[in-house]
Amino acid sequence: MTQVIEKIFDLESHPLKEMPFRNACKRILDDKGVLVLKNFLYDSVIADICADGEQQKHLAYYTERKHNIYLAPSDEKFPEDHPRNRLITSSKGCITSDQIPENSALNALYNSSEFKQFLCAVLSEKELHAYADPLSSINLHYASKGQELGWHFDNSSFAITLLLQKPQAGSVFQFVKNVRNADAGETQYSDVEKILNNDVAVDSLRMNPGDLVLFRGRNSMHRVTPAMGDITRMLVVLAYNSKPGIALSESARLTFYGRV
Repeated sequence: MTQVIEKIFDLESHPLKEMPFRNACKRILDDKGVLVLKNFLYDSVIADICADGEQQKHLAYYTERKHNIYLAPSDEKFPEDHPRNRLITSSKGCITSDQIPENSALNALYNSSEFKQFLCAVLSEKELHAYADPLSSINLHYASKGQELGWHFDNSSFAITLLLQKPQAGSVFQFVKNVRNADAGETQYSDVEKILNNDVAVDSLRMNPGDLVLFRGRNSMHRVTPAMGDITRMLVVLAYNSKPGIALSESARLTFYGRV
């Protein structure tokens, strides 16, 4: 597996096994809520994955949906224009784990014990497991002109993404750190409203193809602005669970992928 991984990225620039490197990455993630490993993938690997993505693009399931920032049903205790219930638009295309070619570098990276051990160290997780269903572990997202991800909080404690292809403009990842404390039940609706009304300065993350990003989005509001131009943005989401045997619900799979 090490030989395969060495063909995917430069272990000298990203020494995943070395404790000083792991500790430095963990400090950055803990402090800033986001870690970006620049130029993580070799250019040749990016090209191969993008070529596969173009070939599989016709299989993508495209959705445009309205949702609140909590990705939860509306709360009737509040009016429709309250921050708890205000609707945001998100739109994208997606292919799923079973549509990723078996020989793709994405599968090799995702299943690499070395990569998962690095992630565990940085994310303070004991172990990481693939989804039990055949769709949810590796998702390749497409954002064509005008498509975007609206403001939201993640339900999971961390997200792992790899940017493969940038659009000509737009698709800027924006976030506001530590808007709430979900575990403590803090809602901070007033702060949420300011963000939705564009009354708060936001941080922007400029990513380039091949960059690996670890982001803690459970308490940090974030979005991706609309893509601009004729080049489709392609981004991979690598999703893990802390326990084995967990599958995305059938209703969620129908919503996100159009099938179970």
